[in-house]
Amino acid sequence: MSWRCSSASNEGLIANLFRHGLIKNDIVREAMGKVDRAHFSPVMPYEDSPQRIGYDATISAPHIHANAAEALLDRLGPGKKVLDVGSGSGYLTAVLAHLVTPGGTIVGIEHVRQLCDLSTENLKKDPVHSRMLQNGTIKIIRGDGRLGYPEGGPYDAIHVGAAASIMPQALIDQLKAPGRMFIPVDGGFSQYIWQVDKDEEGNVKKEKQYGVLYVPLTDAKDFRDEN
Repeated sequence: MSWRCSSASNEGLIANLFRHGLIKNDIVREAMGKVDRAHFSPVMPYEDSPQRIGYDATISAPHIHANAAEALLDRLGPGKKVLDVGSGSGYLTAVLAHLVTPGGTIVGIEHVRQLCDLSTENLKKDPVHSRMLQNGTIKIIRGDGRLGYPEGGPYDAIHVGAAASIMPQALIDQLKAPGRMFIPVDGGFSQYIWQVDKDEEGNVKKEKQYGVLYVPLTDAKDFRDEN
């Protein structure tokens, strides 16, 4: 199914994702339409497949980004706060920023310095995203994403863009009540997306969803080329 969504343009890609039911809501369609993947993926940006961006990282396939935005949508909206762990190229950070404006904020956290720099430069290619960096709507920081960023929390929504070896309790703790997290977890033999919901009383529900294949969620010491 996913290969059928590929296109020669950003507009065509988004239209195909919507046509095949991978984008379900118009608000997600609009947000993804405002972010040109060519600013974030140097090779085949409109192919519905993951692409390497260097430093042992990839930009996820567009249908995966659509799934993530749709899964978190109930906890997004104007004024909401989001954490994007393993923000990589900065693409989904930008998409989610459009889903929390006006008044919302999103923090992208990356453990590799070069990816922090890359995502910032990618965001600056679009004047709207450049202004979001300047006014604090988007913030890119370097750190161990498994520990989150408590200074910016609690968060209405947390997206994790790499596979954790275990469910990070620090991220669950930083979810607002109510709040939702979208996270791939590696069970050793296979990876699955989990949806973690915290209700108004702080009770946590973890739901295993579908199989995926992500790069591992690591910290800087696991990345050997810091030059």
